[in-house]
Order: sequence, then structure tokens, then C-alpha cells
Amino acid sequence: MPIFSYICQECSHPFDSIVQGSMIPECPQCQTTNLEKQLSAFAVGGSDGDSSMEGGPGGCGSCGDPRGPGACSMN
Repeated sequence: MPIFSYICQECSHPFDSIVQGSMIPECPQCQTTNLEKQLSAFAVGGSDGDSSMEGGPGGCGSCGDPRGPGACSMN
């Protein structure tokens, strides 16, 4: 799910919002939709309750390398 950063054009409040589908975000402070989108980082997560990261890293998600995530890029 994309996380976008915005600055409200009405009250200048900066905030981040998770945007789903055609959802139109609004300022949590003044509820306007007059927003300016900013550059932001992205997040990766799951919604299925997967706790595969508990207990340390597992195999690489791309190739299954048992050395862990990103190991195949070290070849």
C-alpha cells in the first residue's frame, strides 16, 4: 500500500497518508482535500498476519538463498 506525504494548502499541516485505490486523502487537521503531494519513502508490509521476520531473517525472498534477504546480490 502506498504511503504518500502531503502538505495541506489551507493550514500548512504536513502529514503522511496511506492511500488505497481511488481514495482522495484529506488533511487530518482541517479536513480539506486541497493538498500538495510531497516526495516520500515507501513502506513494505503484509496484512495476512505473517510473522516470518520473528526469530531472524529467513531465506532470500527472490531466490530462496538460505543466507537471507539480499544474499543473492552478493554473488
